[in-house]
Amino acid sequence: MPKVKTNSASKKRFKLTGTGKIKRQHAYHSHILTKKTKKQKRNLDHSAIVVKANVKQFAIFSASVNSESSS
Repeated sequence: MPKVKTNSASKKRFKLTGTGKIKRQHAYHSHILTKKTKKQKRNLDHSAIVVKANVKQFAIFSASVNSESSS
């Protein structure tokens, strides 16, 4: 059976937590920051967990990462 390749874009943008949840960064924090308030920029700086409704979209990513870490 062929290897399941992790999507290259996904492995740069997402990480798995110790409990298997998918961690992501907030959008809108890379440019045009002058018109955003300090509070908005501060809140965008933290990482977040992917919502349960969107986890199915990451099936290939999480499956291949779990197999890589176990071997």
